[in-house]
Parts: sequence; C-alpha cells; structure tokens
Amino acid sequence: MERAAAPASPDFNAAGLAPQAAGLRYDWNSTFGPDDVGEVPAIVREWVPDGARVLDVGCATGSLTLKFTGGKNCKVVGVEPDAARAAVAVSRGLDVQIGLLDSRLLQSRGPFDVIIFSDVLEHVAAPAALLDLAKTGLAPGGVVVASVPNVAHWTVRVQLLFGRFDYTQSGIMDATHLRWFTQKSIRRLFEHAGMRVLEIKPSAGAWMGVYDLPPFRVLPRALRTQLVRGLARALPRLFGCQMVVRATPV
Repeated sequence: MERAAAPASPDFNAAGLAPQAAGLRYDWNSTFGPDDVGEVPAIVREWVPDGARVLDVGCATGSLTLKFTGGKNCKVVGVEPDAARAAVAVSRGLDVQIGLLDSRLLQSRGPFDVIIFSDVLEHVAAPAALLDLAKTGLAPGGVVVASVPNVAHWTVRVQLLFGRFDYTQSGIMDATHLRWFTQKSIRRLFEHAGMRVLEIKPSAGAWMGVYDLPPFRVLPRALRTQLVRGLARALPRLFGCQMVVRATPV
C-alpha cells in the first residue's frame, strides 16, 4: 500500500448537514449478492473484460472492487483517500494507494483498460477535471465506467413536493455529495470532458429502505425486487437509483 499526501476525508463535507457517519462506510460487502443483476456491481462487472488492467478510484474497503473484478484475472489498482478504508481493502488482497488520483499514479501504474468511478464523481467539486485526468491514463480503446446517484429518482421528487430537501448519511441524498446528476446531466458531463458515451444503464436500487415500507412491503421480497427492477428498466429517469455510464475518449 503506497501513501500519497493524505487529504481530508470527504465525510467532512457533511458537517452541519447530517449526523456524522460512523464506521467504515461504503463497505457494501453483504449488501449485494452475485444475482443482483439490476444493481451497480453486476452492471460494472459486465463492462470489465477478463484480464483487464483496472483502476478503481475511491475503492473504499474494496468490497465492490472485488465484486467488479473477482474471478476475471484482472490486474487491479485502487485509490482511496481514507486510510482506514484503504487498510481494509489491502487486507482483502488489493493493491491500494492512499490519497487522490493524480498524474503520477497514472504514469507509473498505467495505462489502464478500465478506470472505475463508483459513486465518486458526485463527491468532488470538479468532476469534469477528474475525467480529463483519467483520460490520460487510459490504454487505447480503454473506457471509463462510472456510477452516480439519480437525483431525479421518485423518492427525491416526492420529498420536493412537500418542500423537503433533507440530507442523509448515505444514499441518493448523502450529505457528502457536492454534485447532483440526472441521466441527461451525466451524459452532458462526459461529453463536455471529450468522451463518447457508449451506454447508460439505470440501477434498480431494490436495496433502498423505502421498498420495505407500504405499499411495497405487502409483496414477497422476490416479487418486490422484480417489480423495482422492471420499473427501473421501463422508466429509468424516474425509478433508476443510479446511472451507470460507460464512455471512451473521442
């Protein structure tokens, strides 16, 4: 595990907006199973070729990194600003640098076939600049894969109808988010950064707590999950929890 200049954790951005998150955070080891085809891990995994050189930016504890690349014989490098989370990722066998993505890392460890930003771009002040930087570390034909929360999700729209814009410790309204995206605006961001969007897929978000409440909870969980996935496919801008993007430099 290499150590760069350790920046302040993005968690500090939530000061005064929501209760401070405790623990490792973003350790989704048991949240998603291998059959969650409508969720981010399965979508990203589909876009990671076997044997690829992969950079996972903001890899946290590495739980999702392993779901993205496990069993694919990939050469994986992680970058994580939080030392405690990075230590857990290392304990899981990952090669991790503590710090932020920079040109030095891209030059020394790249080029990469896939650079992943899983729930990262919404946490930074200048996401377009981060994409510009990432492009310099891509191999010919390489892709950037990113997931961002969909602020136009029906749960946010309902809250706005009642005049509420309340931050939470995690999820779409995570208090550490600095940028907000819809399906249209995330495409615009990538195009502004000189990238061609190859595909955008919505994640279902069947894990969201709102689906354990009425009227959804009257359905058996398997049927409930099927329904949520179907709604996300049919009406992605309304029911998509996250927008997952695959793009390549123009």
